[in-house]
Amino acid sequence: MQEHFLNSSFREKLIEHLFVGELLKLAWINQDLSFEISKPEVDNSGYDIIIEANNVLRHIQLKSAFIGSSTAVQKINIALARKPSGCVVWVYFDPRTLQLGPFLFFGSNAGEPLPDLSNHKIAKHTKGDADGHKSERPNIRQINKGSFTVINDIQQLYQKLFIRE
Repeated sequence: MQEHFLNSSFREKLIEHLFVGELLKLAWINQDLSFEISKPEVDNSGYDIIIEANNVLRHIQLKSAFIGSSTAVQKINIALARKPSGCVVWVYFDPRTLQLGPFLFFGSNAGEPLPDLSNHKIAKHTKGDADGHKSERPNIRQINKGSFTVINDIQQLYQKLFIRE
């Protein structure tokens, strides 16, 4: 498991590509050939990818963890709440096969904004200053795992992301 820590940037990109590939495959199967994917040039608004499908524009923050990970909190930039249908997708994967799923979803229905973040705890810097004080990060909120909805497979996630209820 040490490779997941030592090569986290590599793994992050790999999971992102696998995730996008799975969504593209579903778009093809569903004959949604208007499916569009974009990436921000600058990463300061809290999202990793923008996907439009079925006239739904999603700004998606991707998080990942291997199955069995003890991660219980994700840090989210409040700027994501200003984006149309902003959401967070926490991708779990098998550390040996890289099979994706289950997925944890934090957001609203397709076409609706991110839920209010004001009730979530303000995050602190992970490293302290010279005195060990960890200052607050006013634009970052901690979202507990329990605030996410469990979605078992990519088909259900596609429905949640792009099909209006």
